[in-house]
Amino acid sequence: MTLSLFWKVSLAFSSLLTFGQSAPTQRHGFPTQGSHHFTPAKAIYLITNDASNAVAAVPIGADGTLSKGTLTATGGAGGNSIDGATKEPAAPDALVGQSALTIAGNFIFAVNPRSNTLSMLSINPWCPTELTLVGQPVALPGQFPNTVAASAKNGLVCVGTTGAVNGVSCSSFSRKGLSPTDGLRSFDFVQTTPPVGPTNTVSQLFFSEDESRLFATVKGDPTVNNTGFFSVFPVNGGGWHSASSLASQDTRSSPSGTAVLFGSADIPGTSNVFVTDASFGGAIIAVDPATNTASTLAKQEIAGQKATCWATISSVTGSAFVTDVAVNRLIEMSLQDASIISTLDLSSNGDPGLIDLKAAGNFIYALSPGNGTTPAAVTVVDVSGGSGSAKQIQHFDLSGTGVDKNAQGMAVF
Repeated sequence: MTLSLFWKVSLAFSSLLTFGQSAPTQRHGFPTQGSHHFTPAKAIYLITNDASNAVAAVPIGADGTLSKGTLTATGGAGGNSIDGATKEPAAPDALVGQSALTIAGNFIFAVNPRSNTLSMLSINPWCPTELTLVGQPVALPGQFPNTVAASAKNGLVCVGTTGAVNGVSCSSFSRKGLSPTDGLRSFDFVQTTPPVGPTNTVSQLFFSEDESRLFATVKGDPTVNNTGFFSVFPVNGGGWHSASSLASQDTRSSPSGTAVLFGSADIPGTSNVFVTDASFGGAIIAVDPATNTASTLAKQEIAGQKATCWATISSVTGSAFVTDVAVNRLIEMSLQDASIISTLDLSSNGDPGLIDLKAAGNFIYALSPGNGTTPAAVTVVDVSGGSGSAKQIQHFDLSGTGVDKNAQGMAVF
C-alpha cells in the first residue's frame, strides 16, 4: 500500500481455515487452549506474480519451519496495479488484495492478472511441493483478476477482477480442470486496466463457512466520498444431478464506520466476519443469513498503522492476526470485540512490512515481498502457547527461489 495515499485516506475518513481437528471442548468453534490436536500442515503456497507467473510451493517441516521449495508455472502472466500516489507500478502489494491463490481439496487456483486468466494446479498429497498444471488457464470476462475463492463442496471457483471491466465470474471445476467461466457480475465502479489503487478496487473474495454464499470486500475512496461495500452472492442449486452456480445479483452493504474494507476471514461457528479496514484497523461485521446484509458489531483503531490490510484467524488462539505492508509487526485481535490482544514487533528481522498471511495449526506464516532492496521472506510465528504467546521462530529468505517484491498470496495445504 502507498503510505502517502493511505495517510490521506485515514485523514479523510476521520472527518466522515486452518487445518486442525478440535478437541471435544470448544469455544465459538475453537478448541480451548491447552487441548490442541492438529493435522500438521505440509506446505505453503504463493504466486510470484511476475512476467512468467508461477506458484511457489515451500515445504513445512514437522517443527513448522520452512525449507527450499519449487516453482511451477501457471501458464499466465502476473501484473502490477498502479500506485495512486507515485503513478508507478505498485510493489510490494502489487495486486491490492488478499487471496491471489486459494486451495480446495488437492487443487490450487491462481490468478494471472496481466493475462486475465485463472489457472488450476493439482497438488501431489504425498509430495505437496509437486504441482501439475491441470488443463489450460481459463479466460475471464473481466480485467486484472486479483482474488480467487474456491468451494470444494460446490465444485465452484470464483474470481474477482478489478480493472476497467470489473466484477465476479465463476467456473465449475473437476479433476479434468476448469469449465469456461460464466458471465460477469459487475461491481460497476470506474477503473482502468491496470487499476490505479489501492482505493476503489476489489479486495477479496471468500466463501462463507458453510460455503452457501460468496462474500466480497470492495474498497471505497474516502478522499472523494466514494463508499466501499461488502457484497454477498448466494450459491444456487447443486447436488447429484446439477452443478452449483452463483446468483447473478448480490446484496451490498456499507457497514457503519468502515470505508476501505480489505482482508477478511469467517469467524468459525458464527455468521460473523473479521475484516481489516486500511483506514483505521480491524472490525467485526455480522452478515445476516436471512437478508445477506452486513452490519458493524465492533471496530478497533490500530495506533501507528500505515495500512492494515490482511487477516487470518487461528483456531489455536481463537483470535485474528493482522498485518501492515509498512509496519513490520503482527497484531493479534479479539474475535468478540476486535480489541487488541497483543503486538509482536518483528522489526529486528529487517522486513519493511508484511502482507498476506495464513494460520495453520500451531503456526502463522506471513509474507513480506520485500521492496526490491530487501529480499522477499516468510516469517514463521509459533502460537502454540495460545492467545498472547506469538513468537518468531524462523525468518525464511525467498530470494533464492525466484520470488521478489511482486509476490502475493498465501495458502496452506
